[in-house]
Amino acid sequence: MSDDPSQLIRPRLILASASPRRVSLLKQIGITPDSIIPADINETPQKSEIPRQHALRLAQEKALAIYNTLDDDRDNEDLKSYHKKTLILAADTVVGVGRRILPKADTLAQAEMCLKRLSGKGHRVYTGVSVIDDTGLCRAKCVETRLTMKTLSDCEIRAYLESGEWQGKAGGYGIQGFAEVFISKMVGSYSSVVGLPLFETRNLLSSAGYIL
Repeated sequence: MSDDPSQLIRPRLILASASPRRVSLLKQIGITPDSIIPADINETPQKSEIPRQHALRLAQEKALAIYNTLDDDRDNEDLKSYHKKTLILAADTVVGVGRRILPKADTLAQAEMCLKRLSGKGHRVYTGVSVIDDTGLCRAKCVETRLTMKTLSDCEIRAYLESGEWQGKAGGYGIQGFAEVFISKMVGSYSSVVGLPLFETRNLLSSAGYIL
């Protein structure tokens, strides 16, 4: 096989996530997924599972769920034709306070609980990233970012809840929105907190054979 990049065929990339934030982050580094196929898995934490383990496990299970679909879906000729030259990228972001995993807020009550728990305290955001190649080999990484949230007033909490930005966000907030002004300190990867650590993602894709 030629080592000339112009003669190589870039693998088809499937993003196993419906998150527009992850699509946008990939575009920042010149990557556009060929397909977006969200993975539908049970995201309930396992007994005694800590935040880092949870994020990494979910990222791996999401990628594997789509990989198995490529094997099992006999009616989808488009997916089958690409199976031997496909990479699947998946990620999951988890907010942890100590060993406690905060939920992805689906209700106002959940979001309010998260904000009150994070107010004035430090917390950690873990994003697990996994890439499965055409042989079924899974490469994975979990990135940890440490953050401190300022003490929030009742008015600030109420205004943020009314904004609706919390919906579906791990820990009840999204740093890429208005809540960025709540973060007084951050050590680690900003893109990871948004939903996809770009440095690690690029390295995983490159090691799996994706031509960058």
